[in-house]
Amino acid sequence: MGWVFLGLILLAAVLVVVIYNRLVSGRNAYKNAFAQIDVQLTRRYDLIPNLVQVAERYMKHERETLDAVIQARNQAAGNLRQAATDPTDAEALQRLAQSEQGLSGVLGRLFALSESYPDLKANQTMMQLSEELVSTENRVAFARQAFNDAVMAYNNRREMFPGNLIAASFNFRPAQLLEIETPERREAVRISFQ
Repeated sequence: MGWVFLGLILLAAVLVVVIYNRLVSGRNAYKNAFAQIDVQLTRRYDLIPNLVQVAERYMKHERETLDAVIQARNQAAGNLRQAATDPTDAEALQRLAQSEQGLSGVLGRLFALSESYPDLKANQTMMQLSEELVSTENRVAFARQAFNDAVMAYNNRREMFPGNLIAASFNFRPAQLLEIETPERREAVRISFQ
């Protein structure tokens, strides 16, 4: 009888360890997925000053728009740094999502204004930077999807029985999805210089 009881305790301990390790693995997976978002957004933020510099030569009367792009880029980059320090911070992810929406909005305005500058549209550097930006936007979208998938998998492990008991005992917090709130903002910035 004592051996059976000891065996059940050992089995329960192994089950707790396995569930705990799966929760840790899930948390690490979504943190790694956020690191990929960080890489792509940083690449995007690095392209924007070059884009503004090229546009500045042609759009001298659009200083307000160019300044708004740089300001939105700097705000988004700051919010990315905060979110990257702790991807479990729901408020930091929300601020990042909001600043990304703002940046996409002013970039859209910049590209709309650039349509009225034929020399800018024909500039080889501008076309190359625009193409890189579109490519990066696609990478950001894929990285965000991978992050949200990892968050969902982690949250499922955290909320399902018996994982929910272990998660509550060891203070595994829920992870926050990185979402763009409005459907029109979910589309990548469209750039066309044809």
